[in-house]
Amino acid sequence: MQFKAQQIAALTGGTVHGDADAAVSKLAKIEEGEPGSITFLSNPLYAPHIYTTRATIAIVNNDFAPEQALPHTLTLVRVPDARQAFAQLLDAYNQFRFSKTGVDASAVVSASAKIGNNVYIGPLAVISDHAVIGDNTRIHAHVFVGEAARIGQNTLLHSGVRVYHDCVIGNDCIVQAGAIIGGDGFGFQPNSANNYQKVPHIGNVVLEDHVEIGANTTIDRATLGSTIIRRGAKLDNLIQIAHNVEIGENTVIAAQTGVAGSTKIGANCMIGGQVGIVGHLTIGNGAKIAAQSGIGSNIAENEIMQGSPAFGIGDYKRSYVLFRGLPALSDKVKAIEKHLNLNGK
Repeated sequence: MQFKAQQIAALTGGTVHGDADAAVSKLAKIEEGEPGSITFLSNPLYAPHIYTTRATIAIVNNDFAPEQALPHTLTLVRVPDARQAFAQLLDAYNQFRFSKTGVDASAVVSASAKIGNNVYIGPLAVISDHAVIGDNTRIHAHVFVGEAARIGQNTLLHSGVRVYHDCVIGNDCIVQAGAIIGGDGFGFQPNSANNYQKVPHIGNVVLEDHVEIGANTTIDRATLGSTIIRRGAKLDNLIQIAHNVEIGENTVIAAQTGVAGSTKIGANCMIGGQVGIVGHLTIGNGAKIAAQSGIGSNIAENEIMQGSPAFGIGDYKRSYVLFRGLPALSDKVKAIEKHLNLNGK
């Protein structure tokens, strides 16, 4: 599918400088641009490439001022924020690319399931009894949607996703391949025979609107009630969210993080990769946690933490300077000891 420069400008709120009828059909990095492609420039480090790119259209910031002649074949679309505008185009491209509708012949859809308009259900997908699928939602190959699960409108479930019984996914969500929504929590109780007896988890998982879940991330169902991922939260790949956890609006969590049961994470938090958070904690709104930190106590609003066990980032940095100086300090101590020993003789 082709787009002309004037159409791209209309979509991104930009203005065309060059050929308004210049047409493109693919996206490219600026250093790899070729005829018929569109690219963007927002990072000044990549500015030299705009003078040699073979792309047909480049999205640039309004304040971009060329320092030399641009290729005569290049049309510019000037926008307030080139990176954001290009992200809009990527989203439009994905919408077009995954715009299939209909139910594949190999899919299994229960007669009691409720399927909305313009839905796509891919090969070997399973939609169980009394499940609800909203309008314009796309469910790709090998997805399993359990009994009475509800999927909202304009949501995308990539291949191999599992949404177990009674779980709820809102509108405009994306769940990447292999993610598991609503598996049992890790709950066991020692019995009189000193064996571990499984604690049933009869709650569910709720993903509110505009949530994205990364590939192979697992979100456990609640023991009672719900494990909740609030509106706009973004979870990376390979994350473990335990039973009854709540994650606040617009919080972002990087890969390989684990959050133990019943911890409450506030809104607008930023959590780095490989962070471990113990259970039954409260993490305040706007908190930031550096990668590989271990969190064993509550965190106040807007606090920044680092380390394992974690503490305030200012103290951590000062401590790290001292830690880095320990080898030199050790050498000095040894030199003093040697000097004292020699003088003692």
